[in-house]
Amino acid sequence: MTDSEPVPEALEARIRAIPFWTDPGAISALGGGITNVNAVVEDGGRKYVVRLGEDIPEHLVMRWNERRIAEAAAAAGVSPPLRHFEPGVMVFDHVESTALEEQDLHDAQTLTEAVALVGRVHRELTRAITGPVLTFWVFHVIRTYAAYLKAKGSRHASKLDALLAQSDLLEDGVGPVQLVLGHNDLLPANILRGADRLWLVDWEYGGFNSPLFDLGGLASNAGLPEEAEIGMLAAYFGHPPDAALLRSYRAMKCASLLRETTWSMVSEISSDIDFDYAAYTEENMTRYEAALADWSRG
Repeated sequence: MTDSEPVPEALEARIRAIPFWTDPGAISALGGGITNVNAVVEDGGRKYVVRLGEDIPEHLVMRWNERRIAEAAAAAGVSPPLRHFEPGVMVFDHVESTALEEQDLHDAQTLTEAVALVGRVHRELTRAITGPVLTFWVFHVIRTYAAYLKAKGSRHASKLDALLAQSDLLEDGVGPVQLVLGHNDLLPANILRGADRLWLVDWEYGGFNSPLFDLGGLASNAGLPEEAEIGMLAAYFGHPPDAALLRSYRAMKCASLLRETTWSMVSEISSDIDFDYAAYTEENMTRYEAALADWSRG
């Protein structure tokens, strides 16, 4: 996590009022968030990351769910410890690290490490977590987004019926699934390179899902070439993928891109964060259409 510039005065006052600190010192903005506001705080000779964000019903984000999974991820050693939680606020240990970028995952060793980390999440957190946890079924999410966009008169409304029909075909194409506890938002920036390991952060979309969603999201968000995808699947499953697995995986990869596209369409309307969601929508639509054409060719 890299410290950035000072935070606005009102935000600094809100952060200093959090009833966790002993003697808060410097506060600096932490860039990269496109759903939350993040900052680094020095307190008592240590650094912490403050994550500010309320529930986001239109994105099916519930902070109690994020808290539960973040705590389980920290206990498993894949995410920094959560030290404080209250409505709209989470405080984590700061780890000296750098967020990955797309090209980092084109390095074979880095990709191998990232796949191993995702595998640990799916194996260990699935068995360790208890109590209420959300399920993240991407096709339900897409249908929810489409309903929201239609109700709000989105500029993309005319595209939605065709996208929903495509989503139905992809859902059939995925076929039966194994449920695991997934991260479900594997943007490269959510994987941090520490001194001697990788960390996985930002669990707001965490929940039970097919492992293929995380794998498809990792590949699509990093723009992996096909040979790297095959290697990723072989590393995860312990054997080269057969034709049936590849077809199911590619359908889920398309769904991951469609979800990211419709997520951005919704954010164009609902978010007040300073980010070019319109450009992000177009970028992901282009990637989705290319992946869908590839999957349709069989």
